[in-house]
Amino acid sequence: MRCLKLVVLMAGLWTGFSGVAKAQTAVYGEFSGSKLDKNSAWLFGPTIGLYHDNGYGLIGAGFDVRGSFLSRSGTSLDSVLVGGRVSLHPKVLPLKPYAEALGGLGHYTAPNSSASNNFQYQFLAGIDSTLLPYLDWRVVEFSYGGLSVLNGTYNPKTISTGIVFRLP
Repeated sequence: MRCLKLVVLMAGLWTGFSGVAKAQTAVYGEFSGSKLDKNSAWLFGPTIGLYHDNGYGLIGAGFDVRGSFLSRSGTSLDSVLVGGRVSLHPKVLPLKPYAEALGGLGHYTAPNSSASNNFQYQFLAGIDSTLLPYLDWRVVEFSYGGLSVLNGTYNPKTISTGIVFRLP
């Protein structure tokens, strides 16, 4: 009887700890629209990236690497950013909210001005919804960022939607 209790206790501990950390890697593609400031036109284009989350129950933490290629009428904002990511994984809903803080290189060009390569940052939040076992719809993602250029500082506000493929 004592041996059976020990086996049950060990099995309970094993299953409890084996479910603690669950890793998830995903690639995604989004359609993004961004406004550099209140007087500028919207820039549009793709955002692609890869994220990795380590899940700890309801909360995940990891990193994101992304590239955005936004343009319109000779003005463009291209960026490569990397940073930290925190997500929630509620078991009863197919929704996964997340927040990220990213930094990297932004490349800004405009008609009749010099191109500018500078540090860019973004704070963003979004919600993914599960469609199929390995396929999510990125319902909405909003970001606020900063980029210094030759003639001042821009604070791009970007909204995106897209598809996320979680790797098995």
